Amino acid sequence: MKIFTWWEGATIGTLLWSARKGEHVGTDAQGNKYYRSKEVREGEKERRWVIYNGANDASRVPSEWHGWLHHSYDELPESHLPPAKIWEVDYTPNATGTAQAYRPAGALERGGQRARATGDYEAWTPDA
Repeated sequence: MKIFTWWEGATIGTLLWSARKGEHVGTDAQGNKYYRSKEVREGEKERRWVIYNGANDASRVPSEWHGWLHHSYDELPESHLPPAKIWEVDYTPNATGTAQAYRPAGALERGGQRARATGDYEAWTPDA
């Protein structure tokens, strides 16, 4: 139920508050929308926030928008982004805790059987 669940995106209350009190300033390639407060009280920093397009996962915020959200710079990231490099890859979600998470050989989820030690390891001792 969208009214009470925050882990699957913004609640209805957050969306209404953003529309009323916030100014939409940009959208990233994943569809996350970025806002800042319309009114700033004297002596306070402007409030900045993100409404995720999908699951609320902080790893989905690109580095340029992360810097803007945390007041590392005041200009919007889209105004001073360098061109993308040919070797840059698209975002992949953090798979920790999911069925897609990396599980090396020997992990309990893969049977817990590790390769036998080969004998090429020599333990360190302070006397040596």
